[in-house]
Amino acid sequence: MSATPEQHPWHVVAGTLADAGCDLVVGLPSDEPGLMDAARTTPGLRVLGVRDQRAGACAAIGHAAVSGRPAVLAVNSGPSFANALTGLLEASSLGAPVVVVTTRVPALGIGRGGFQHTDQAAMARPLTKWDFLVEDPRQLTWALRRAVHLAVNGGPGVVLVEIADEVLRAPAPELRPAPPVRRLRFAADAEEVRRAARLLTGARLPVVVAGGGCKPAGAGPAVRRLAELLAAPLFTTAAGRGLVDEEHPLACGLVGLYTTPPADRLLREADVVLAIGSRLEETARMGWDGLEDKTLVHVDVDPAVFHTAAEPEVALLGDAALVAGQLADAVVAEAPAVTAAGAARRADTAAVRAGMRAHHTAADGPDLTVPTALRLLQESVTRGATLVQENGLHDMWGYHHPVVSVGDGARVITPGEQTMVGFGLPAAVGAALADRTRRTVLVCGDGAFEMGLAALPTATELNLGLTVLVLDNRGYGWPRFVRAEEGAPDTLTRFTAPAHTDAAVRALGGLTARCTTTAELAAALDDAAKAHAEGRTTVITVPVRDDDVPVGVRRVFDAGPPAGAAA
Repeated sequence: MSATPEQHPWHVVAGTLADAGCDLVVGLPSDEPGLMDAARTTPGLRVLGVRDQRAGACAAIGHAAVSGRPAVLAVNSGPSFANALTGLLEASSLGAPVVVVTTRVPALGIGRGGFQHTDQAAMARPLTKWDFLVEDPRQLTWALRRAVHLAVNGGPGVVLVEIADEVLRAPAPELRPAPPVRRLRFAADAEEVRRAARLLTGARLPVVVAGGGCKPAGAGPAVRRLAELLAAPLFTTAAGRGLVDEEHPLACGLVGLYTTPPADRLLREADVVLAIGSRLEETARMGWDGLEDKTLVHVDVDPAVFHTAAEPEVALLGDAALVAGQLADAVVAEAPAVTAAGAARRADTAAVRAGMRAHHTAADGPDLTVPTALRLLQESVTRGATLVQENGLHDMWGYHHPVVSVGDGARVITPGEQTMVGFGLPAAVGAALADRTRRTVLVCGDGAFEMGLAALPTATELNLGLTVLVLDNRGYGWPRFVRAEEGAPDTLTRFTAPAHTDAAVRALGGLTARCTTTAELAAALDDAAKAHAEGRTTVITVPVRDDDVPVGVRRVFDAGPPAGAAA
């Protein structure tokens, strides 16, 4: 290309994205200088080069979750784009603000076997909020700014901008400075808020469930205040974890599959449920007996969420923080601050929390179980660390409070309802890059770690100092567990070849340890802290037994396998 970078359309793309509020471009370099090259010279943009587009999408998720800003994924037409789709499926499930920028082959090649041509919009449409093909340079800055606007507003999500080859070879449009795209916030209808407040104050046992949609709104303090006014047990979904300090007197951990007994009793006995910023996906409903018979007050910024998983008595459309504040004010107007019923609920919640702690923080004996390993990890990295999780059988222990207890300053990053295997390591790379001031730790199984291994060289190059706890059952634990429940053969779920991951970690300058006792793990975690200070990756492997099954999973399956569990 004869144009200088400052004259090229890619420079306009990078500048527009930076002005709009994006701060990261993730991807692989293209044959010719492209968006990543332009981003390197654009103030306000950071470039993250990865080895795999699938990993790049997950890194974008992790970075956006910690930075609070939309991330850009740069790909190209054909296999580059297709390889990113698994990660984009997870981004869509999570509602992560990811702006995908891709190229389109020359128009003369479409329908005539053009090299690497594919219908990218059709492939991605089920995953995206909006897609647009830029065929005229005059559309370029408009399309990019609209994409960022849609990525962060309403229910956040994935957007796609294709740029035709002809646009990239035409004279660049003028780059005009513009203000950042703002996240629009709006409150709910006042009369509906009052109606919801009457239901909540009149409830025998109201329960609050806070989801991942509360995070971009910064709704943690407002949700906490509302729960305190109601004296209501406060749960989160997996995506909502980190909104409130789990040592708060009303905090009862997670809902659904990840509920730690005896907190499930509170969910079962609740008569009114206030769900804020959650779609109430299947895992949030697993094992929650009678949810469909309870009165639901549902708060969300996206109207499409309502009447999906459950029928709300009151649907409140608006920003999670603003609506929680409205509800709190309405509750104060409806009821006295202290009531006998509220005091009784607080006492009951305290008893439940004591029961959870008594059953799930005691020493497990001489064996190094998963709960013990997780407690030692948290003691080492503190409750304010960035915690990245997979969704394998044994690492689900990490979703159970108080086995792991996170503070309201912690960042917790989990896969969404798709729970792709291999999400964790690349997501941890993006998260650690977004905030180097705190430790970033990943908990995953051996199968997930192997599937995400392409992100390991990137972590090394960036000196991120990740700490990875690998729970090793020599295979795929969840399919093995479900097959055992059904009496089916599990041979295909077991790895037989020797593990190669430790050698790969050491070859990249990282530390490895294999621990079978608490003393060995404590020593390895001390070494990991030193390695973190040096920017080196540490991978600690703990062999686990097949029967070391999380209590929430055991509770749900003892009641009968959930629909679709065999998948």
